[in-house]
Amino acid sequence: MNANQIINMIMRIVMRKAINKGINVGINKAVGARQKTNSPQDGQIVSPEEKQQRRQSKKAVRQARQAAKAARRMNRF
Repeated sequence: MNANQIINMIMRIVMRKAINKGINVGINKAVGARQKTNSPQDGQIVSPEEKQQRRQSKKAVRQARQAAKAARRMNRF
């Protein structure tokens, strides 16, 4: 391996980690902002509909993360 290949390999590793971290932070901020505005205050009772909606949003976030992970895996080939 020559120096150019080694530098390119290291840059790809660094960029992949930075992009993945940025995606995760963005998703967490989007979900965190929604949870803060929809979170019940102390002593409030959460209705079953709200609980169901929260479960669905968490499931959607989980699926989005899995899709992003799969897309990153496909880009490697």
